[in-house]
Formats: sequence, C-alpha cells, structure tokens
Amino acid sequence: MKRELLHRFEELQERADKIVARRPSPSGLVIPEVDIHGRLRDLYLAPGTCDRFGSYELAAEIMAAITDSTADAQRQYHLNMNDQSLLPRPFAEVMQEWRAGGAPDSEPNFGKSEK
Repeated sequence: MKRELLHRFEELQERADKIVARRPSPSGLVIPEVDIHGRLRDLYLAPGTCDRFGSYELAAEIMAAITDSTADAQRQYHLNMNDQSLLPRPFAEVMQEWRAGGAPDSEPNFGKSEK
C-alpha cells in the first residue's frame, strides 16, 4: 500500500509538472511561459518591444502577462487534477475485491476503475 501511495503521488506530481501556460500581454508583444507555481520558465519579447515601451511600461506588460499566465496555469491544474477519468480506483474498493477473491500471493490491481 505504501508503494502504491508513493506511485500515485509521483503520477500526480508528473501531471502537475507538465502544466504550463503562455498568455500574451495586453499588447501581444510579450509572452511568458509560467508553471502552476507562477514561476517564469521562459519569456518571449517580440522584436522592437524594448524600444516601443519605457522601462515601467515594459515591466507592466511583462507582469500583466505573467499574472494572466499564472491564473491560466492554475485553472488548467484544477481541471486536470479533478478529471474523474484520470482518478485511480479507491483503495477500499481495490482491497475489498482483492480480499474477496484473492489468492494470497497475488497483488491487488490498483489501476483505473473499469466502466
């Protein structure tokens, strides 16, 4: 059971790590890549962006894009983690089936439930 819990946790962590968002700034000239924790992974500035804006305006463009991207990544996370089709079978159900029909040396099947 401990191994299965660890496996489930690692699977959830991998799914979460794959989530990134890229939302453009209001002008469309700045596109950040942000993870679910709001960490900036990459930043695209269109050619001429630094010449077009002053330092405060450029900072505001970048921060607006990062804020929108972070919110989008968190929405994606919420949808992904609450997707019923990706949830593994409940432990109680698996163990009940295993005990009811089981050979003592066989391992319980913790896979996704069959529908």
